[in-house]
Amino acid sequence: MFTIQTLNNISPVGLDKLPRDSYEIASEMGNPDAILVRSAKMHEMEIGNNLKAVGRAGAGVNNIPLDKMSDKGVVVFNAPGANANAVKELVISSMLLASRNICQAWDYVNRLPLDNLKTAVEDGKKNYAGSELPGKTLGIVGLGAIGVQIANAADTLGMKVVGFDPNITIKSAWKLSADVEQALNIDELFAQSDFVSFHVPLVEGTKNLLNAERIALLPAGATILNFARDGIIDEDALITALEAGKVKYYVTDFPIDDKKDHERVIALPHLGASTIEAEDNCAIMVANQVKDYLENGNITNSVNFPEAKMPRLGSARLSIAHQNIPNMVGQISTILADAGINIIDMLNKSRNEIAYTLIDLESEISDTVVGSLQQVEGALSVRVL
Repeated sequence: MFTIQTLNNISPVGLDKLPRDSYEIASEMGNPDAILVRSAKMHEMEIGNNLKAVGRAGAGVNNIPLDKMSDKGVVVFNAPGANANAVKELVISSMLLASRNICQAWDYVNRLPLDNLKTAVEDGKKNYAGSELPGKTLGIVGLGAIGVQIANAADTLGMKVVGFDPNITIKSAWKLSADVEQALNIDELFAQSDFVSFHVPLVEGTKNLLNAERIALLPAGATILNFARDGIIDEDALITALEAGKVKYYVTDFPIDDKKDHERVIALPHLGASTIEAEDNCAIMVANQVKDYLENGNITNSVNFPEAKMPRLGSARLSIAHQNIPNMVGQISTILADAGINIIDMLNKSRNEIAYTLIDLESEISDTVVGSLQQVEGALSVRVL
């Protein structure tokens, strides 16, 4: 029986992927086998020695202490792409909100007195005339699952789309419309974009990615859309640009202070993945990944461990997380050979300082042999599946 702790409300559709005859699931639980989380902050949590996996029902993992988890051999999963359509729809909606001045026009009508309303509406509408999206240029910073969907949708709407992502994967590149142009560098993207949308994680290299110097590169009247993470944009510099008329609107899903009250800021309450479909998709994906890891040792969509999948053979399987140092596989193989245990199949993968080994064995393995494996210097976790 595996124990699963939920730190947030996880979609029941996802939890149903964990059969109750094999999994105990609760929000309050001591030292679980796995944790499922959405936005709860885990940095100050005490991590039990039984924890094997953390599943983030979403994409960003800023709320999870990755270094601490890696040091303990805990695999952290996320659900990339599961909420991509939801974010795509919100970004496209936000471009329309900005280009047609919809929020400001709505507010204007709501503040009008009822007497002579029809005349007042007609008199005021000229102040909210907007522009259309076709022919405008959208610059997308980050072409992962979300960025690619936005690029393709904007292209279909008749926009010129320019993307920048030095780390784009082959999988994303295959899905990208052939009409999407590549910016050679991020400054080139800013210089030609009427709209800029960010879809990158918040790391040291992306903090204040849009700053005063890069704002100066933007065409006059550009709109900035931030549905990635708070901290990617220097908001003080952006407010200055809004007040100067350099930037027309700032649409953000991360209001953090009184900047939300600026007349040219459209602030939303972190709605990016807040659809029933996205929450279900994220929960299903991460539940399946955690289940496959706990039961079979397979790793898919981990943010701190390498991808590792191997069909099961033999009588037992070893799942070993260890440091990426020389002779680890040699020591593991020697211990098994000395115990007279034959290896049927083996997979070893590494990612930065972390390595992971799956081994299928011809016969069962004793607790004594497992103990010897756990004593190998550099071993982080050893499981028999």
